[in-house]
Amino acid sequence: MFPVLTRTKTLTRTAAASIAVAALLASTACSSSEPAAESQNTSRNEEISIAIQAQPASLDPAQLAEGQQAYVWASIFDTLLMVDKDNKIQPSAAESWKYSEDLRTLTLKLRSDLKFSTGDPVTSSDVAATLERTRTTAGQQQPKLAKVTSISAPDASTVVIQLSSPEPSLLNYLAQATGVIGDADSLASEKTKLRPTGSGPYVLSDATVDGTEYVMERREDYWNAAAFPFKTVKVKVIQDRTAQYNALQAGEVKAALIQAPQRKQAEGAGFTVKEVQATAALVLVLADRKGDLVPALADVKVRQAINMAFDRAQIVKALLNGVGKPTEQVFDPNSGAYDPALEDTYGFDPEKARKLLAEAGYPDGFAMTMPSTVISQSFEPVITQALADIGIKVTWEPVPPQNTASSIASKKYPAVLWFYGLNSAGRQVGDMYAPEAFLNPFKWNNPELDTLLETVANEPDEATRDGLYKKVNEYTVRQALNAPIAYVGTLWATAPGVDFLPTSVVLPTVRDFGVSAR
Repeated sequence: MFPVLTRTKTLTRTAAASIAVAALLASTACSSSEPAAESQNTSRNEEISIAIQAQPASLDPAQLAEGQQAYVWASIFDTLLMVDKDNKIQPSAAESWKYSEDLRTLTLKLRSDLKFSTGDPVTSSDVAATLERTRTTAGQQQPKLAKVTSISAPDASTVVIQLSSPEPSLLNYLAQATGVIGDADSLASEKTKLRPTGSGPYVLSDATVDGTEYVMERREDYWNAAAFPFKTVKVKVIQDRTAQYNALQAGEVKAALIQAPQRKQAEGAGFTVKEVQATAALVLVLADRKGDLVPALADVKVRQAINMAFDRAQIVKALLNGVGKPTEQVFDPNSGAYDPALEDTYGFDPEKARKLLAEAGYPDGFAMTMPSTVISQSFEPVITQALADIGIKVTWEPVPPQNTASSIASKKYPAVLWFYGLNSAGRQVGDMYAPEAFLNPFKWNNPELDTLLETVANEPDEATRDGLYKKVNEYTVRQALNAPIAYVGTLWATAPGVDFLPTSVVLPTVRDFGVSAR
């Protein structure tokens, strides 16, 4: 059974490293987009300094990433839309939007008071040029505009996006990195990679040291400046989590993610610690559902047996230090797709799992190889033992850190242990279950699921769409397309005077923080 119960200290240390990776990879869950200023009661001249682990690779709008790097670029750029704390799309630079009846034409109307940091007005031509460049430039955002066939600016405040087929996640994309607005005249400049011209609430100051510390000053001419209480935002790159905590204690930063064992110490030192229970899902991705590498995985009974192999509650308790929640589904528990009734679909039942394997024709089990990555390493003893207990022998093959993501796309592995950053249901479907999905490398598909996904894509009503996503969720759980294990949470520690505001976090932005009484 679980070795974790007798080796908690060791596993806790190593698991902490993986949780840090999860926080870093939790690029996609989205922030509270509601103005932080509503909770403010003190000066607007405060400064906040936030520790992050990785610097922005580039500030070019076509090359943005949605991890902690967003603390920088989301301060510099406006996005067309926003996602609120309930995962609902809200106006931002675009004050309204409308789809055509066939959901193939999206028309956005821009606010009339948008200005770049240069003082020049933001026009629809800037928006169209930014989107067109992102659509035609290789990068993380390009695939999200794959269904866009044209972008036009018929007048100064109108943007029209034409689609080859309905894209239910497009509004969400436009509320995150895909939807930033750059200055059309400087997009292609080399300077844009480090000092872009944006229309966001902050502008990079000369005090910025690229790769180390990003210093941003609030723009008082910004259309929504009242929503940003901090005059100065500093984002410090500190890769090591212990060093981050030390920086917090030394007063070098006012906000940082901490590890569970540091919680009591931080609270004792006067910091406020807030837990976000679900920012990512720990999932055993059963990639080879077609059985190309391991024929057994093509049988739903085998995949269901794997789902019964894990004592999820113990994993959360011992390996995640209780910062998380057991789960048998992968959709964000704050989204309309989440269904609490699915949480008891399988349970922890090794005996029944062995019976299912026997019924599927594998009474003696089978073997498979999985990649050993920076994400999986601390969990490997538990995963190995749990699967061995039902007759599945796992061999871990080391993969260099830089190849962690490509280990999935390589199609060398039938299953991969992964942290998936939570996001809207549409984006999760696009990332996990669509034929071209990153986490569906063997391009598995099924007519029943295809029909469900097509129905969702053509449904204009949001509430109805949530119900359909719930059906998609149920299908993926009943068919055991993956083996979800736990929602992974995070702990934010803030110094006196700073509040961490949201109850869920996906896209990290300075809006996550407010000013509090000291």
